[in-house]
Amino acid sequence: MPRNTPTGLAAGVRRWVTTTDHADVGRLYLAFGTVAGLWGALDAMAIRTALLTPTPTIWSASTYGAFFTTHGLTMLFFAVTPVAFGFANVVVPRLVGASDLAFPRLNAVAFWLLPPALLLARSNVLLGLVAPSGPTVPAVGWTLYVPLSMQVPGPNLDLLLLGLHLAGVSTILSALNLLVTIFEERTVGWHALDAFTWSMLTAAGLVLFAFPVLGSALVMLLADRNLGTAFFAVDAGGPTTWQHLFWFFGHPEVYILLLPAMGIVSHVLPRFVGRPLVGFRGIVYSTLAIGALSFGVWAHHMFTTGLDPRLQASFMAVSLAIAVPSAVKVCNWIATVWGGRVRLQAPALFCLGAVGFFVLGGVTGVLLASVPVDLRLHGTYYVVSHFHLVLVGTVVFALFAGSYYWFPLITGRHYDERLARTHFLLTAVGALVLLLPLLALGVAGLPRRSATYPPELVPVQALATLGGYVVGIGQLPWLFTVVRSAVVGRVVTDADPWSVADDTPRATEWSGTETETRHRER
Repeated sequence: MPRNTPTGLAAGVRRWVTTTDHADVGRLYLAFGTVAGLWGALDAMAIRTALLTPTPTIWSASTYGAFFTTHGLTMLFFAVTPVAFGFANVVVPRLVGASDLAFPRLNAVAFWLLPPALLLARSNVLLGLVAPSGPTVPAVGWTLYVPLSMQVPGPNLDLLLLGLHLAGVSTILSALNLLVTIFEERTVGWHALDAFTWSMLTAAGLVLFAFPVLGSALVMLLADRNLGTAFFAVDAGGPTTWQHLFWFFGHPEVYILLLPAMGIVSHVLPRFVGRPLVGFRGIVYSTLAIGALSFGVWAHHMFTTGLDPRLQASFMAVSLAIAVPSAVKVCNWIATVWGGRVRLQAPALFCLGAVGFFVLGGVTGVLLASVPVDLRLHGTYYVVSHFHLVLVGTVVFALFAGSYYWFPLITGRHYDERLARTHFLLTAVGALVLLLPLLALGVAGLPRRSATYPPELVPVQALATLGGYVVGIGQLPWLFTVVRSAVVGRVVTDADPWSVADDTPRATEWSGTETETRHRER
């Protein structure tokens, strides 16, 4: 062995820091997204804890606003997106027949931009360690609306903006790499691509159009704050300009998160019902339609800003139209399950849960696409509930389905099925108890983003907080089984651990996998 070759712990650290293997980088994405997701979930628990009382007694109003800011940004930029691209890193090259992503080193660079980006975005922790009485996270909300975000003094908000910009650069690099891989490195025809690959292809395309707009807006805001420019000057309509730029990114971002989740459901669910996906072409065309229409709906977030009624009508029409391809997917999923032999294992349970929550989130979202209804419900807890029915009930549930389905591929071991079912039960029940009361609060007109509310609503807020606690507790079985099973779980000996005698042919990612290679070597 060469004298300078590291061994033991040093070798392990060097391997993970310098790796360019697509599967290893994918595992790094998944680990990073998990840590960030737990961090963002703690923010959510702090928010719900503050709402146990009708006035700020547990946290101050500014602290509540800080948690509100960091929760949304952490979950969107540093948790859900990295996990989706982590799964793509692991399985898409296998699904398209490529040996690796097109640019392995660029892939590693894209990942290693994320840890410093997260530290910059959560710089309140670092500054708090250096100067406990120093500045905290500005309570500007995850949408960073101006003029509030221009008026907040101190470096914390600037560091937050830099962190978000760096995360955007990372996401753009990952999307470019994925697109080039699918277009240039695949060894199968377009007709043979699976639903998950189509979903990631569309999501990566959305990234290339949406994230540069956000990056430009962040640079403009930084310039206004530090260089004396006036991109978002109030007397020149700056607040409305910011909203147009932010939501031109923000609504496609919802589908950047949602499409991979839909792809996971379309990819995983057929394996547990014993039949191929019904209407595969409909799934693909609806995916492409959602991607195209997602850039025509951003202003439905702005119906209360005084838009021209003709513009309101056009954005309402497109917002209603995007429900059609979404409904196509639901019908395909239901038709696939109908008459099938459903195996209620953890991946299938979370897929079915994702479909159910997507129906709830979709129905509540269609109502918000109507201008009169949106004018009534805008800025209330109804929007919070709708958003989380989609993001938590659909996206996160689908990511959990993917984590269990691909767990043998990622770790080479089996997870504990009993703990996984406990995880599903607690998460599903907790999410319903959390989000349904928020719908009622929204219909009653309770404003969101406020640390205070009428005392008579304490029982409803307490019920929602109880549901939040159940969701939080429900993640402990998942965390335990992931960590424990990855170390001492039963070793996978089958090439495809999900195959049964009468099942459909195994998915491409299980052909020639690491677990199959180890099995042959034995």
